[in-house]
Amino acid sequence: MLDIKLIRDNTEQYIKLLSKRGGDFSYLSDVVEKDKHRREIIIQVEKIKALRNETSKKIGLYKREGKDIKEILKKVENIGADIKNFEEELREIEEFILNGLLITPNIPHDDCPIGLDDSDNIEVKKEGVLPTFDFEPLAHWDLGVKLDILDFERASKMSGSRFVVYKGLGARLERALINFMLDLHIFEHGYKELLPPYIINKDSMIASGQFPKFEDDAFKLEDKRDLYLNPTAEVPSINMHREETLSFNQLPIKYASFTTAFRQESGSAGRDTRGIIRLHQFNKVELIKFTTPEESYNELEAMLINSEKVLQLLNLPYRVVTLCTGDLGFGMRKTYDLEVWLPSYNAYKEIGSISNAEDYQARRGNIKFKRNKDSKPEYVHTLNGSGLAVGRTVVAIIENFQQKDGTIIVPEVLRSYMKTNIIK
Repeated sequence: MLDIKLIRDNTEQYIKLLSKRGGDFSYLSDVVEKDKHRREIIIQVEKIKALRNETSKKIGLYKREGKDIKEILKKVENIGADIKNFEEELREIEEFILNGLLITPNIPHDDCPIGLDDSDNIEVKKEGVLPTFDFEPLAHWDLGVKLDILDFERASKMSGSRFVVYKGLGARLERALINFMLDLHIFEHGYKELLPPYIINKDSMIASGQFPKFEDDAFKLEDKRDLYLNPTAEVPSINMHREETLSFNQLPIKYASFTTAFRQESGSAGRDTRGIIRLHQFNKVELIKFTTPEESYNELEAMLINSEKVLQLLNLPYRVVTLCTGDLGFGMRKTYDLEVWLPSYNAYKEIGSISNAEDYQARRGNIKFKRNKDSKPEYVHTLNGSGLAVGRTVVAIIENFQQKDGTIIVPEVLRSYMKTNIIK
């Protein structure tokens, strides 16, 4: 969430900066006007309350002196109702301001290229060698079914479209990747492992920036407590420290968090309908950091290196891109995308995002730190990154390491987990 004080003092500048994302943010002028009126009401209420207190003292004095208090009572008989009316108006105004701030995305960082969509993203680098085949390679949805490691037909029978059953070595590959990614980030990169709840409340969705923007994409439970299936490990992990004030010595806090994630994919009709690129249920290892403001961009670069290491050890070709303003995530100031090469698309496809939200999520979740016992609390900076999306990594392994005889070579770093070097 953006700081209303900064918007108030720089309204036109903020509207201009946000317009780089595309869209109309002129409504912030109305938010600022409401904020001005809110402050006027607060002053008015304080004056009325001061008058009431002063009058109460005068009434007590008059009673002690035996004076008539009828005229004084007549002057203040409506004060209680006036205060109540002002407070109700104040509540409505504050709700309007909060809603306006909650639907406003983060300001793009100056480093973000200006653009409309992913075609305007800027390539930072490429790593690895693209595979060459002396045969016609199969897409993962065909090869996975042929090897009986992916079952879409039975998943559809169980649950509907956009689900899959992993079978045999397919299930083992998924599990091996989860363990490999967690072990790498925990033992080599220094993250603390988390296994958070798969069910989360509405406050957590608001704090992380999922709501109200992506409310239609969430699976809501039939429950009176406003509970939802987790859409990404970022949500519960960011909320680990909601409404907390951390100490300077605790930072940076680094979590490697695994969850199964659930999404409606309401805005992806017709996109990636085949295979396991875009499912309603998928596994993901997420990296989360809570940092001081001055270190957050150093930590962003370090997180990118940590995520890249997964692809390097798996020997998968990939590239890094900087997202343009039009493709930037709602709550993020700067994002790198990791894109892995997929032969079935003859293109690089996103397999992870590494982002810095700065203090945007911390404001929504009231997550602060103190540099020492005498200093004022400051908002932390929060970062999140894929470490990686497990299903898409399965896709990349199936497609890039397929052989002419229809088998799949298992990357060397996974063989101790898989107990085999080939999927057949």
